[in-house]
Amino acid sequence: MFDRQIRVEDVRHVLASGEVIKEYPDDKPYPSRLVLGWCDEQPLHVVAAYNPDAHETIIITVYEPDPEMWASDFKRKKR
Repeated sequence: MFDRQIRVEDVRHVLASGEVIKEYPDDKPYPSRLVLGWCDEQPLHVVAAYNPDAHETIIITVYEPDPEMWASDFKRKKR
């Protein structure tokens, strides 16, 4: 996320107000999810897991979805 110059505030915004578009319940060591949110009219995907023992969210990756790879709503990949 830092290499992509995505701000921590934007990641927090997406996690607080975004839409979970995919769940990964079998991920280890914690289940994760893909969240779509919008920052300044730009889509942002955040993949995060939650560690209930430590009450912490673990950010796995953050990126701006590529319109060539994702449908126009950025909720599903193109086939």
